[in-house]
Amino acid sequence: MPAGLVISAPASGVGKTTLTLALARAWRNRGLNVQCFKSGPDYIDPAFHAAATGRASVNVDSWAMDRGTIAHLVGRGTDADVVLAEGSMGLFDGVAARGVSGTGATADIAEMLGWPVLLVIDPSGQAQTAAAIAAGLRDYRAGVRLAGVVLNRVASPRHEDLVRRALNDAGIAVFGALPRHAEISLPKRHLGLVQAEEQAEIGKLIDEAARFVAEHVDLDAVLRSAASWSPQPAANGMNVTPPGQRIALARDATFSFIYPHMLEAWRAAGAEISIFSPLADEAPDASADVCWLPGGYPELHAGKIAANARFRSGLRAFADTRPVHGECGGYMVLGTALTDADGIRHEMTGLLGLETSFAKRRMHLGYRLAALAAPMPGHQVGARLRGHEFHYSTIVAQPDTPLAVVHDATGAVIAETGSRRGQATGTFFHLIAEDR
Repeated sequence: MPAGLVISAPASGVGKTTLTLALARAWRNRGLNVQCFKSGPDYIDPAFHAAATGRASVNVDSWAMDRGTIAHLVGRGTDADVVLAEGSMGLFDGVAARGVSGTGATADIAEMLGWPVLLVIDPSGQAQTAAAIAAGLRDYRAGVRLAGVVLNRVASPRHEDLVRRALNDAGIAVFGALPRHAEISLPKRHLGLVQAEEQAEIGKLIDEAARFVAEHVDLDAVLRSAASWSPQPAANGMNVTPPGQRIALARDATFSFIYPHMLEAWRAAGAEISIFSPLADEAPDASADVCWLPGGYPELHAGKIAANARFRSGLRAFADTRPVHGECGGYMVLGTALTDADGIRHEMTGLLGLETSFAKRRMHLGYRLAALAAPMPGHQVGARLRGHEFHYSTIVAQPDTPLAVVHDATGAVIAETGSRRGQATGTFFHLIAEDR
């Protein structure tokens, strides 16, 4: 029977991902099968999880998904020895308004699955106060159970002793304390996101993290703290309609942000996926009946995309007779032009009138609920789609027919409506699920 555990923290940037990867690899090195999940809409971490465990990881999200979908996705851990769900932001951080089955908080997943929470606490700049924070998190919500704490970035043995004593007095188990160790920090880029496949040394980085954590954390005690878990059969699956029977999917360093569970759901529904690389100047498969351009980093490769004539002409020819859809970065490439951070304007494919710019960066971040005003591949007019938006581009022009009425998690209407022109559609949000 698998043992389930949630890895969370009081805030972002405390070390959840590093600890999750280290525990997963350390237990895998001991011969255990480890399955990871990511709570929330972060689409980067699942690839790191897969690198650490050798098993595909997916997102589970209480704002966008119902309990049946979450149970279906988590069911892949049935044959594992250990199942780890890595949280996002702080343990109770979500949106103000409840979504399908919660607010998107990690605590929702912990309560739903009945798994205890392993807290990562960074006591930098404090001592006994760290225990007060941990105790507050322990007692904040009755249905959420605390397994214990791992301290991260401890300054000295004296510092560790002060924090440990306070946590012990509060009745909170301390499984280990990690001194500062910059070598295992995961790198960041201009969006704060670096993908696992972009790092040639990812295996060595995870091995070093596993060695370091095994040296300072009681792995056996952490494993004993996990809950024995007997997953219940899901009443239904993903209920996802593929955008077509044969999907030409752009996939390379520019186009890589798509939720793993969506691809799996397409395949499970019988769709075939044909990969092509716009960066390598490849056109979509002529035998496909739909083309999908995921998000990514078009601003880093805008000059090359603009110069790749075979890709651009092939995509235009495809769109003459069949649907083409772009998400976020893919949407930008379907547009007329993209201005990069240096202020250089690059011509894009021109299938839509959208023009975007990174010259003046402004973060767009949050859940999105879209009611389709026009059809897009796999979804009809009136469909309610749930997704997440994260980018720094600004809209210079968005002249085409709006694709949807889009609200944020508070219910406020936002300007990023998406677009439709002919066979081409695009959205700034990344699709997570459709309301049933």
